[in-house]
Amino acid sequence: MNTTEDNGLWVRRFHPAPGAGTRLVCLPHAGGAAGFYFPVSAALAPRVDVLAVQYPGRQDRRKEPCIDSLPELARQVVPRLLPWTDRPLALFGHSMGASVAFEVARTLEHEHGVVPVVLFASARRAPSAHRDEFVHRQSDDRLIRDVEELSGTDAQLLRDPEMRSMVLPALRGDYKAAETYRYVPGPGLSCPVTALIGDADPRVTAEEARAWATHTTGAFDLKTYRGGHFYLNEHSDAVVREISGQLLSTAGA
Repeated sequence: MNTTEDNGLWVRRFHPAPGAGTRLVCLPHAGGAAGFYFPVSAALAPRVDVLAVQYPGRQDRRKEPCIDSLPELARQVVPRLLPWTDRPLALFGHSMGASVAFEVARTLEHEHGVVPVVLFASARRAPSAHRDEFVHRQSDDRLIRDVEELSGTDAQLLRDPEMRSMVLPALRGDYKAAETYRYVPGPGLSCPVTALIGDADPRVTAEEARAWATHTTGAFDLKTYRGGHFYLNEHSDAVVREISGQLLSTAGA
């Protein structure tokens, strides 16, 4: 499972930073791909070694079946990250990626003794703040309309019939994974958690974001930006400053 070839499928390292004191693992949103974090990697290198996870079912992995169970997706991500735990590791997840990051962090800490430096949970309510959502059961047009309403980066691409046929299976599978995810009470985290949200995001309220504090015995902070679900597209510089400020402080840089 942990061959170099297999790791290359799952983990993308756009700007290798072998001298960095900390690694940041970035997990994409529903329908998203590792390349979404290319600008973050470029901005943080060489101070932080950034890894981006590529889920099956998209781009160069589009011929692989999508994993439509969030716990199973997290379970498969963990062993691909273990070879990268030779230095302090932080996690950043956007939307569905934040839930994946939480489950990955729990497994790393309680099954492998690897405690992340910090978990950045972006545009996602806390695992225990459940909402009933069923978009994954709706028609293709309804699914695309939901992406457009959230101003997702793939919205324009989905209007092209050929691109639509390529992207929809993974998008629907990811929506199913996110919407059917149920938090299972158990050991929480001991690492700090920073939640980041847009003040007009229809998918997470400030109260739902603050509930992340109940999932860790470590410090908690909430950062709010102007914007919706993809607030970070307009505030990428500020988000990168927040990430680098915490990681470089932790690394003593």
